[in-house]
Amino acid sequence: MPSRTLFLIATRALRPQPKNCIQCSRATRQLHLSPRRQTDGVFKELTEMRVRTPWIEALRKKEEEGIDPTQRSNTPATPSNRDLTPKRMSDSYHRVVIPLAQDPWLLDNYLNANGQIRLGTIFMDLDALSGVIAYNHTGESVTTVTAAVDRITINHPLKEICDLELSGQVTFATGRSSMEISIQVAKAPEQGASVQKEDVLMTCAFTMVSLDPNTKKPVAICPVKVETDEEKRLFAAGEKNYNIKKARAKTGLRKQTPNDEESDLIHAMWLRQLDYHDPNNPLRKPPHTHYMSSTTLSSSQIMQPQYRNRHNFMIFGGYLLKTSFELAFCCAAAFSHSRPTFLSLDPSTFENPVPVGSVLYLKATVAYTESVVDGASDAQSAGAENGEKRKEGGGTRVQIRID
Repeated sequence: MPSRTLFLIATRALRPQPKNCIQCSRATRQLHLSPRRQTDGVFKELTEMRVRTPWIEALRKKEEEGIDPTQRSNTPATPSNRDLTPKRMSDSYHRVVIPLAQDPWLLDNYLNANGQIRLGTIFMDLDALSGVIAYNHTGESVTTVTAAVDRITINHPLKEICDLELSGQVTFATGRSSMEISIQVAKAPEQGASVQKEDVLMTCAFTMVSLDPNTKKPVAICPVKVETDEEKRLFAAGEKNYNIKKARAKTGLRKQTPNDEESDLIHAMWLRQLDYHDPNNPLRKPPHTHYMSSTTLSSSQIMQPQYRNRHNFMIFGGYLLKTSFELAFCCAAAFSHSRPTFLSLDPSTFENPVPVGSVLYLKATVAYTESVVDGASDAQSAGAENGEKRKEGGGTRVQIRID
């Protein structure tokens, strides 16, 4: 399994959208003012930083050398005498403005069927940006991969098409192999102005790990040097997240059996299922409940080289994140028979790399549902997919698990 992901999604009624149809003649000419920008779903500037070598050249080099770069070697490629002097957070800072309001052809890659921003594409940009930031900190002598994505939360719904500013920096690194990168998505401010709190649309953090290109083993990186009070706060938050993830890894089901309380809960649920099928028991499954197995939605697709990472033969994490999110969205829609609204992404891990040319199998399952009596609290964080607050009167929070 390449990843394990949990999405929290709210459902609402589906509104039909008007459709505009244009009939074209057999011979057509495209007339537009701005140059058309075809991308792989990632902003061009970030794509150029991620993909350095044309696929055909990388493939020919692999065939000529007879070495599979995806396999481990016993010979380290990372210099043992690398400079590991502590770096400032600002040394890794990177900012990109995506001119969605200025370029309608670029906007084409970011819109969904309702004319709103497609979150999956933004997720790809976030992961691509985290890679740029990571290499600003580590340099090019190591291989840096996405290990985990911490909770992604919608701070303020995006209600209009505008230029977006993506920015971030390394906020936690102690000199080991991992680092935490904090990123925010905001409305691009006017020239010379700074981003206001109410303009921040989304915040998230990525955990990146640096490996030796040959041995695929973790290598040390430069620690972060903290200078200001704000940097101390960011570093402390990163350290807290690191300790939480470390503790969770020790208590996961692969490391530890269910405790007494969890075992009792599972046993009670099992007994209730038996009662539903007992002909001598009048208790039956309520019509509004569903077995978890009936909510499963699966997909399979070939991993094409257009979505490779900068090392050419593995799929980059942003594409996996986008694919997982869109399957979760479909699963929630099929379960609720309505158009869901994204609320948040729970901490997710990438357990194994996905090679170019492989077949990726994903499975989405409704893992938890909760009725919401008052939708006011959700309205603060929802709406990025539909550009509006969800009406009061409740709804259902749906948590989707992706394997």
